[in-house]
Amino acid sequence: MKKYRLLMRTVILLLLATALGYTLYSNFFVEKVKVAVGDKAPDFVITDLNGTKHQLSEYRGQAVIVNFWGTWCKPCEREMPYLENQYQLYKDQGVQLIAVNVGEPEFSVETFVDKYQMTFPVGIDKGNELLHLYGVDPLPTTFFIDKDGIVVDIVSRELTERMIHDYMEQIKP
Repeated sequence: MKKYRLLMRTVILLLLATALGYTLYSNFFVEKVKVAVGDKAPDFVITDLNGTKHQLSEYRGQAVIVNFWGTWCKPCEREMPYLENQYQLYKDQGVQLIAVNVGEPEFSVETFVDKYQMTFPVGIDKGNELLHLYGVDPLPTTFFIDKDGIVVDIVSRELTERMIHDYMEQIKP
């Protein structure tokens, strides 16, 4: 019986050591892909709160702003009205906006969207796949993508309405 317990403990310790080793290896030694200015924006598909799928590559020929945000993020909350205002001004000029929430419950996101009367597509990145694909660290982070799908700029802080306006002018087709 003692040999059996020793064997089981050894197997469990080996499994834990393997898991720990893999975690350390993947976090410190595997190169992380991070989107940079001048890169082609990685394609993705996200479903908005209305059930409509949005694929980045389908917006080719139009400029796209991809904004990563959270309901708990105060800078995100402050910039949303500015994003909405500028979206209303530029949506007919070929500038689209996709807001990517970072994996929060749908109810929280819907409440936030209703509160700020957001009319642009809002999707939830449930598994944080897009967050990792784009290498987003702080929130808010906003990617400005031109009509050819090239990242023109990345802003990892709160945007003012003037900044959003200037970027929309810069990337509009």
